[in-house]
Amino acid sequence: MSCADKVFIQNVTDILENGYSDENCDVRPHWEDGTPAHTIKKFGIVNRYDLSKEFPIMTLRRTYFKSCVKELLWIWQKKSSNINDLDAHIWDSWADEDGSIGKAYGYQLGIKHHYPEGDFDQVDRVIYDLKHNPASRRIITNIFNHADLHEMNLYPCAYSMTFNVSGNVLNAILNQRSQDMLSANNWNVCQYAVLVHMLAQVSGLQAGELVHVIADAHIYDRHVPIIKEIIERESYPAPKLVIDESVDDFYKFTPDSFSLIDYKCNENTVKFEVAV
Repeated sequence: MSCADKVFIQNVTDILENGYSDENCDVRPHWEDGTPAHTIKKFGIVNRYDLSKEFPIMTLRRTYFKSCVKELLWIWQKKSSNINDLDAHIWDSWADEDGSIGKAYGYQLGIKHHYPEGDFDQVDRVIYDLKHNPASRRIITNIFNHADLHEMNLYPCAYSMTFNVSGNVLNAILNQRSQDMLSANNWNVCQYAVLVHMLAQVSGLQAGELVHVIADAHIYDRHVPIIKEIIERESYPAPKLVIDESVDDFYKFTPDSFSLIDYKCNENTVKFEVAV
C-alpha cells in the first residue's frame, strides 16, 4: 500500500467517524441543480510525506498525473490566471467569458516586488534564496492577498508554501484553507510534491519532506458513498517519479519532464459532481 493511500484512508475515516456536519448551516457551495452542498469536516489535519522514500500518489483510484503537472506549471511557471493558457478544463466553472479567474493563483505569484537584491516575483524570490541564502527562514510564498480578494473568482485554497533547507535537503509546508477530499486531496499533494522536486533540482538540493496542513478538510454529502467505496479497494505500492535530470532552469520544465514508472492503480471509474 502506498503512503498516500494510507494517509487518505486515515483522513477520510477520521472525518466520517468524528467529523462535524454542516447540514444545518447556510453554506455557499452548491450542486449543479442548485441544492446546497453540505459537508462533514475535520479541522486542522496535518499530513507528512517523505519524498525521498516514495512519490505520494494514490493507487486506490487513478490520479491524473500529467494533468496535475500541467496545472502546477500553469500557476507556478506561466503565472497565469487565464484558462486559455491551461490545457485542461479544471477551472472552467470559475472562469469568465474571457477565460480569466481574476487576480488569483498565478497572477499573485507573478507580481514583482522590490528587494535590496533586485526586483523579484514570488517564484523567482524563492529560487534566488534557495540558491544564495538557503539558511533563510523566510522563504515563503503567499497568494491570499486581501487587497485583491474581491477580484478573484475563487479565493485560493492552497495559498501558502514555506520552504526550509536542512543541509542539502529541501523541505516544504503547504498550507491549505479548504480541501474537497475526494476531488482535490491527492491532486494537490502530487502537484506540490512535484514542485518540491523541481525546486530542489534547480537549486542543487535533494527533495525531503512535504508537510500538508489543511484547515478545513471536508467530504461533500454526495461524495460520502463514493469515498466509502474507494477506501475498500485494493491498494498497490507507489510508483517511482522520474525527472529529466538535464533541466537546471525552473522555466524549462515541461509536462514531459516528468513520468511515473510502474504506476499501478485501481482503474474503476469514479464519476462525481464537483460542488461550486
